Amino acid sequence: MGLGARATALGTFRWRVTTMKNKRGLLERLESEVMLVAEGYVFELERRGYIKAGPFVPEVVLDCPDAVSQLHREFLRAGSEVMVALTYYAHRDKLKDVGREDDLEALNRQAVRLAREVAREGDALTAGNICNTWAYDPDDQQRSKKVVGAMYQEQLQWAVEEGIDLVIAETNDFLGEALIAVEIIKELNLPAVVTLATVQPEKTRDGYFYDEACKILEDNGADVVGLNCARGPATMLPILEKIRQKVKGYVAALPVPYRTSDAAPTMEILKRNGEPQAFPIALEPFMLTRFEMAEFARAAKKMGLNYVGMCCGGAPHHLRAMAEALDKTVTASKYSPAMDLHPMLGTAVQEKDQKFISDWMR
Repeated sequence: MGLGARATALGTFRWRVTTMKNKRGLLERLESEVMLVAEGYVFELERRGYIKAGPFVPEVVLDCPDAVSQLHREFLRAGSEVMVALTYYAHRDKLKDVGREDDLEALNRQAVRLAREVAREGDALTAGNICNTWAYDPDDQQRSKKVVGAMYQEQLQWAVEEGIDLVIAETNDFLGEALIAVEIIKELNLPAVVTLATVQPEKTRDGYFYDEACKILEDNGADVVGLNCARGPATMLPILEKIRQKVKGYVAALPVPYRTSDAAPTMEILKRNGEPQAFPIALEPFMLTRFEMAEFARAAKKMGLNYVGMCCGGAPHHLRAMAEALDKTVTASKYSPAMDLHPMLGTAVQEKDQKFISDWMR
């Protein structure tokens, strides 16, 4: 079935795209505010023991759905305005890698249901999610469009039938693959958030400067363009500044919460002296604090970025700090730090404990 025919077939299910009639959509929100969004579900669930590092296929959606719902709920409480269906690496080729191709439809449908159910607990949107497939070959674009397009089509068919408000196409190494995603999303009449990975120093794998690639995506109908994953704030912001100057519309910024630098601009090449490569499962020594991620959120807002968040490695405490830096009061703010009440670091240290303060303040 061609792209147009598939879009027509999905028309029957369009009524389910917006689950709440009075809910503001993506573009309505972006008109008036900086949106905050949590990605990075795969890394966090791997840390919690629910996803196998290496293939990073989200089998947890079927095996332990409560774990997925719990993380959605934690991100919702911390301020995420989009619940992202956990279908990153849930396309046909990746499920085949782990011997679960027969679970493809069930996993994709369940992931949207879990995201939508939690989204309804607050004022969040539900996003379908597609990503880099590792099947795209810039030297064989005709075949790539057929193969990659088929994977995206079936994932989004199920997502639309289950009820989504927008689609995120993320972690794209190739502009060409991202353009396939845009074409399919727009045929579904859904808002498209399309972000590039920036593992390569200056250009996409098919040779486009990142700001140029974002402009092309915008010109082809993407509603939000920008970057996600790979880089921490320090090395992503300079590229984002160029993108902000290049495109007219909304810009997305979702870095990883790791301390990248000019010497090691991406998390993929971080390592300590004499130690093996830290990526992907030894990155903890490079983790940014909540305060550093809050500072990124303020810098992104000042730069005029519109769709701000975090990717692989991010956790709810990072997101809450970012929300508060953007002057958003969220449910989890009830439990924000109150260090003035700490028995040794607070403002009312008992006299009997004061002689020990020096042991806490070295």
